[in-house]
Amino acid sequence: MKLPGPDHPIAITANPKRVRVIAGGVVIADSTHALTLKEAKYPAVQYVPREDANMALLSRSERTTHCPYKGDANYFSVTAGGKAFENSVWTYETPFPAMAEISGHLAFYPDKVTIEQL
Repeated sequence: MKLPGPDHPIAITANPKRVRVIAGGVVIADSTHALTLKEAKYPAVQYVPREDANMALLSRSERTTHCPYKGDANYFSVTAGGKAFENSVWTYETPFPAMAEISGHLAFYPDKVTIEQL
């Protein structure tokens, strides 16, 4: 486990905008409680609370990854609009303590789904 610091900053802030995620023309998440995670020089990521996502459209996949700063990520695929979007969602179900805020949230790959900030 690594801690964020000057060499690898991570900031989590409440997003004041509404975040809507669309796949296959179907809204799969719509939230006014999203968190924006800014990590080092990577693009900002929107983390949407699970309760603001249509979990019926998501199915857990076998994919897992590890981040030394956030912990182990689990993945979901989305089926919407007659299409499958494989491993398009990830979540840190038990993130490291420094990232506890993102527990219970979902993040989406912007190259697989459409993420709108309204």
